[in-house]
Amino acid sequence: MINKSSKNLYISKAAQKLSGSPALQLLTKAKKLESYGKKIYHFEIGDPDFNTPARISMAAIRSIKNGETHYAPPLGLKELREAIRLETKGSLGFKPDLEQVAVAPAKSFIYFVARCVLNPGEEVIVPDPGFSSYYAVFDFMGVRCIRVPLLERNNFRMSPDDVAKKITPKTRLIIINSPHNPTGSAMTKEEIKKMAQIALKNNIYLLSDEIYDKIIYDRPHYSPAIYDECGKNIILLNSFSKTYAMTGWRLGWIVAPENIIKKISFLIESILSSTPSFIQRAGIEALEGNQSFLKENLAQYRKRRDIMVKLLNQIPGIKCLKPEGAFYVFPNIKATGMTSKQFSDFALSKAGVIVVPGTDFGINGEGYVRMTFTLSMKDIKEGLKKLKLTLS
Repeated sequence: MINKSSKNLYISKAAQKLSGSPALQLLTKAKKLESYGKKIYHFEIGDPDFNTPARISMAAIRSIKNGETHYAPPLGLKELREAIRLETKGSLGFKPDLEQVAVAPAKSFIYFVARCVLNPGEEVIVPDPGFSSYYAVFDFMGVRCIRVPLLERNNFRMSPDDVAKKITPKTRLIIINSPHNPTGSAMTKEEIKKMAQIALKNNIYLLSDEIYDKIIYDRPHYSPAIYDECGKNIILLNSFSKTYAMTGWRLGWIVAPENIIKKISFLIESILSSTPSFIQRAGIEALEGNQSFLKENLAQYRKRRDIMVKLLNQIPGIKCLKPEGAFYVFPNIKATGMTSKQFSDFALSKAGVIVVPGTDFGINGEGYVRMTFTLSMKDIKEGLKKLKLTLS
C-alpha cells in the first residue's frame, strides 16, 4: 500500500513563490456559490460577454475539416504573421519585418521576453497596481520588481518621471500597459513618447502591453513602438482575446527585435512546440475580415462604463474615476473603512457581488477594487443596486 501520509517531497523555491491568477481563483469561488443556487454578479473576470464572431469560429472549423491538425511552424503560420504585419502598419504606421513577428498565447510572451532579457537579481520596472501575471513571472524567475506607483490624482497613468528615477545599472526592462489593467487608464501621447525616449537613452528594453489597444473611448491609442519600429529596444505585445472576444482561444502576438524573436522561437519549440494551425486560421479571419464588430462592441462598453461610473459614485463610501480604456473601473473604497480584501469579502457575502481586491494587483492597490463591465447592463444595474443597499 502506498503511504500518502508521509511528508511531501521537496519542491523548488521558485515553485513555492507561485500563486496563480487572483481573478480566476475568484471565478472558481463564485462558480461554487452559484452551484448552491446563489445569484452572483460577476464583476471580477475580464472576459467579454460577447461571443466570438461566427466568421472567426467558422474559419477554425474549416481548418480542422481541412486536416490542419498537425504541427505548425513555431513562430506561427506565415499568413498570420503577414496579417499581423499589415495590422501593425494600419494601426501604428510601420510594417515590421516578418522575422520580427511571433505568434503564441500573449501571457506566454511575458515569460519568454523576461527569460530572454533578464537574469536573476536584475531589475524590471513595472506599474503598481498592474497585471498580476507580471509579478508572478518575475518572482518565479528571481528577478527584482521595481514598482512605480500609479496614483489616482494622476488618473492612474504611469509617470515617465517616476520611471526615470527608478533606473539603476541593474535595470534591463520596463513594462508599460496602456490602456491599463486594472485601472482603465490610458497614457497620453507625450507620456508614451517619454517612455520610449527613456528606453532608447538608457539602452534598455521597453515591453509595451497593448492588448486593449482597440478598447479606448475618447481619443486615439498611442504606442511607443513607432519610435524604433521594434528594431532594437521596444517590444510590442498584443492579443486577440479582448478585442475579438477570443479569450478561450489563447492567441496573441509579439513584435520585437529579430535577435529576441530568434531566441523566443527556441522557447516556443521547447515549451509549446507551436500554436495550433486552426486557431491561427481564426486569427487570420479576425484581422482580415469585417471589423464592424469592434465598433459595435466599443459602443456597448462605453454605455456600460458610463452607467457603472455613475452608479458607483452614488454608493456611500465609494468614488470612481471614469476609465479611458479597457473595460475596468478601479473605484476608491477607502471611505467605507474596509480594506480591499474586507470589501471584496463583504460585497460577495452580503450582495452576491464579486470584485477583485486592489491588492491582488500590487501593494498600491490597497483601498481600491477592480470591477469589470463585461457583463450585461441588467446585471450591472442589479448588482450595484444590491451593493448600494448593503452599504447604505
